[in-house]
Amino acid sequence: MAYLDKLNDRQRQAVEFGAGPGLPPPLLIIAGAGSGKTNTLAHRVAHLLVGGADPRRILLMTFSRRAATELTRRVERITTEALGSGYAAEALAWAGTFHGIGARILREHALEIGLNPEFSIHDREDSADLMNLVRHGLGFSKTESRFPSKGTCLAIYSRAVNAEESLSQVLRNQFPWCANWEAELKRLFGGYVEAKQAQNVLDYDDLLLAWAQVMEHPGFAAHIGATWDHVLIDEYQDTNRLQSRILLGLKPDGRGLTVVGDDAQSIYAFRAATVRNILDFPSAFTPPADVITLDRNYRSTQPILAAANAVIEEARERFSKSLWTERESSEKPRLVTLLNEADQARHFVDQILANRETGMRLTQQAVLFRTSSHSGQLEVELTRRNVPFVKFGGLKFLDSAHVKDLLAVLRFAQNPRDRVAGFRVLQLVPGVGPTAAGKVLDALAPHIHPLEALATLNPPARAGTAWKDLIEALSGLHAADWPAGIARARAWYDPHLDRIHEDAETRRADLLQLEQIAGGYPSQERFLTDLTLDPPDATSGQAGVPLKDDDYLILSTIHSAKGQEWRAVFVLNVVDGCIPSDLGTGSSAEIEEERRLLYVAMTRAKDQLTLGVPLRFYVTQQTRNGDRHIHAMRSRFISRDMLDRYEVIHWQPPILSDGRPRPPAPQAIDISTKMRGMWS
Repeated sequence: MAYLDKLNDRQRQAVEFGAGPGLPPPLLIIAGAGSGKTNTLAHRVAHLLVGGADPRRILLMTFSRRAATELTRRVERITTEALGSGYAAEALAWAGTFHGIGARILREHALEIGLNPEFSIHDREDSADLMNLVRHGLGFSKTESRFPSKGTCLAIYSRAVNAEESLSQVLRNQFPWCANWEAELKRLFGGYVEAKQAQNVLDYDDLLLAWAQVMEHPGFAAHIGATWDHVLIDEYQDTNRLQSRILLGLKPDGRGLTVVGDDAQSIYAFRAATVRNILDFPSAFTPPADVITLDRNYRSTQPILAAANAVIEEARERFSKSLWTERESSEKPRLVTLLNEADQARHFVDQILANRETGMRLTQQAVLFRTSSHSGQLEVELTRRNVPFVKFGGLKFLDSAHVKDLLAVLRFAQNPRDRVAGFRVLQLVPGVGPTAAGKVLDALAPHIHPLEALATLNPPARAGTAWKDLIEALSGLHAADWPAGIARARAWYDPHLDRIHEDAETRRADLLQLEQIAGGYPSQERFLTDLTLDPPDATSGQAGVPLKDDDYLILSTIHSAKGQEWRAVFVLNVVDGCIPSDLGTGSSAEIEEERRLLYVAMTRAKDQLTLGVPLRFYVTQQTRNGDRHIHAMRSRFISRDMLDRYEVIHWQPPILSDGRPRPPAPQAIDISTKMRGMWS
C-alpha cells in the first residue's frame, strides 16, 4: 500500500472508499480548487485495479481526450509502482470523453438501434452549414424581416437538446429576440433532423441525445450498463441534463459509480451545463450517496484562499467547505481602485514587468477577464510597451479551410450521403460552383450506391478533366487501406491547394502534420470521429504570427482559464456590470454562476492575486454633449465585510520624470462628427 502514502487523509479516504466484496455504493467526491482532484481520481482507479478489478470493465469519462490520456498515464504509473513493471494499463480501453464514448457505443450497437453503422459525425461548423441548407430550402433566407442566422439557429437547437427544454422555454430565457420565429424554427429543426437522417449523419448533440434515448429502454440500458463494473466521471459539475440521464441509466442503483467535481466551479451554463446535477447527486439514490470533501489546497497561499472562501461562502446553495493550505504568506491579495481602464492597464503592466525583474517569467503570470472585449485597453498598452502576449482564442487547426477541405474529402468518400462534405468537395473542382454542386448531390440522393452513381453522371459542363480525377480519387479512397487513404486524399488535393491559396506551402505543412496524426489511429472511422469530437492543437492553433520571444504573458477569459494556474494572476474589471456581467443578472441562478466565475478566477493564483476596480468606463452610447463615461462600483461579490482580507490600494498615475504629475487621459474626441461638420 506504499503507493497511497503520499495522499492526505481525505484523499486516501476517497481512494479506499467501498473496499471489500461487491461493488461500492455511489460516491461523490467534492474536490475543491487545487486539492489534487486528478491525482485522487487516478489513485482511485489504480486502487481498483490493484484490488483485482478488470480494467476492461472500468468506464472513465472526462471532458477532453487530453484529460483522459493524462489520467490513463497516471493510473499506469501508480499501478506499475504497486504491481511491478509487467503491468500495463492499456487496458483502460473505456477511457474518453462523453461524446467519444457515446459515438463508440452508437457505432457498436448501430444495427440494434436503427442506425447505419457508417454514419458520419458533423462538427459545429458542418452542422451550421447543413442547418443553413435546410434554412435556405425552406425559404427562410428570404423573409421580409431578418431571420436568425445559421449559427444562432444551431445554438437554439443545441440548447434545447442538451438542456432538455422546450423550444418556447429556450427562446424565452436565452434567445428572446428570436421568439417571434418559434413556428418557423420548429419547421427548420424538423427539416434539419430529416436531412441528417437522410444523409446518415449525426451531429455533436446527437451523440448524447441518441445515447440517452436508447437508455430509456430498460433492457437496452441494463445491457449497456452491465458492460462496466465501475463508472467514474470527472468534472461532474460541468455535465448537462442529458449526461446525467445517461449516467443514471447506466447505474440506476449507483453501485460502482463515482463522480468527482466541485459545485463552486460550475461556470458553463451557457453550454447547458447545470449545477443541479452535482447538487442533487446524493439524493438521486436510496440510501443517499456518500460525500467526501477534499478541502486541502496545494496551489494558493492562505491569504488568497481566505479571500476566495469569503466570496463563495455567500453562495445561496453549495456543499460546505473552506479551502485551507499550509502555504502561509504575509502578502494579501491586492484590491486596486483606479480612475479608468487606461490606468488599470498601465498599472497591471507595471506590476507584470516588476514581477519579471524579480525572476517571475511572463508565462508564470496571467491576466483574466470576464469577456474577451474587456482586454482591449490592456492589449494596446502591452503592444505599446513591447510585452509579448498570447490571448486564448483565434483560429484553431481544424477550423482552417485547407484542413477542413481534406477532411471533407475523407468524409465524402466514407459516406457519400453526407451533403455538407459533398458540397464542399465538389466545389474544389475548377468550374463547379454551388448550383452545380447542389444539382449533382440531388441526382445522387435516390441511388443506393451514391459513389458508383457519381461515376455515371454527366459532369458539370465547366468541370473538364478535373472531374475524372475526382471520381478516381474518391473510388480509390473508398477501397484504400488506412492510413494510406489520407495520403491519396492529400495527393489529389495538393494541386488545388496551390490554385486556391497564396500561402500554399504553409498550409501544405499543416496537411503533412494531419497525415502524421492520422498514422496514430487504427482506422479512418476512428480518426474522423476523434478529430471531430476532440481536435488536437497544431501549427495553426494560435492566431497571428509565431512569437519570436520564448517568454510571453497569458491573456485569457476566466472560462478558458479553468483548470489552469499561475504564480501571479491579475483580474480585470471586478466591478458590477463586468463581474457580474450585465447579461448575467437576469435570475438568481445567473447571479450565482457569476459569483462562481469570480471564485474560479481568484483560485487560479498561487502566490499573487490582484483585482482591478476601475471607476469609470468610456462608452460610445452616451449623449454627444454629455459625459461619455459611466461610473462603476466594486463587484457586489466583494462586500465591505470582506475588505480586511485584501490590501486595498487607491492607485494614482505615477509622477513624470520632470516632477510633474502625469496628466489625466484626455476626453474622447468625436472626430467623425467634426470631419462631417467641415462640409455641412
